[in-house]
Amino acid sequence: MTMIFGIPVQAFLGQLLVGLINGSFYAMLSLGLAIIFGLLRVINFAHGAQYMLGAFVGYLLLVHLGIGYWPALIIAPIIVGIFGIVIERLALSKLYDIDPLYGLLFTFGLALVIEGVFRYYYGVSGNPYSVPALLAGGTNLGFMFLPNYRGWVVVASLAVCLGTWFAIEKTRLGAYLRAATENPRLVQAFGVNVPLLLTLTYGLGSALAGLAGILAAPVYQVSPLMGSNLIIVVFAVVVVGGMGSIMGAIVTGYMLGLAEGLTKVFYPEASSIVIFVIMAIVLLVRPAGLFGKDA
Repeated sequence: MTMIFGIPVQAFLGQLLVGLINGSFYAMLSLGLAIIFGLLRVINFAHGAQYMLGAFVGYLLLVHLGIGYWPALIIAPIIVGIFGIVIERLALSKLYDIDPLYGLLFTFGLALVIEGVFRYYYGVSGNPYSVPALLAGGTNLGFMFLPNYRGWVVVASLAVCLGTWFAIEKTRLGAYLRAATENPRLVQAFGVNVPLLLTLTYGLGSALAGLAGILAAPVYQVSPLMGSNLIIVVFAVVVVGGMGSIMGAIVTGYMLGLAEGLTKVFYPEASSIVIFVIMAIVLLVRPAGLFGKDA
């Protein structure tokens, strides 16, 4: 049997795959958080609840309307994004000019309300969501057996992350978004509807969380607790990458997912805290994060 560092190669690569899958969700969720914080300066504690909403929208569409995975992959992010737009217009837009702490407290309370509603109606036990037939089974790579759906999650996550980064950093719309957060009055003077841009930004961040949720539904059970179990880890990823850094959120999401997977191989007892240990070390060495800009 082939060994790597004294560990069977199948076990080693299997844990790397688990880490890469987790990293895919970390990257997508931290990307949405980084967009909202970087452009709106709002610490969105409701992001985990919006991730859970995406999974539940897909689950409810299947159970009550018979709408399968592929249409839900489009519908769920749109519904969660619209929900985010409504929240931003009705509440968050009133908090931009005051202490950011109020935005954090509001989104934290919103997350508790959303989670409480779903816990009341669905309890805390998970609900299964089947892998779509097109992606059922797996592929034998010779050195390991790769589940097709897990491979799809990694590819889809990478495509969404890189596409979002390109749209924000390399297009005219992205330039408008960045300028609107730096000097909204000047951008408004050029005829750009700044409030609409900010609303769409929050909607985009929410939609990314919803997309991550529907992608996660066949991997993890759909549960009201799935967001709260993940959001603290995702915040740690954002801090390590640099608050507001789009590329930092993507790179550190995958990097910390792999670090978590490798830790499960060599020292399983530390796998649940390794991300926070890395965060503490990074903050000691570089308080702004790996990709953050020093004040």
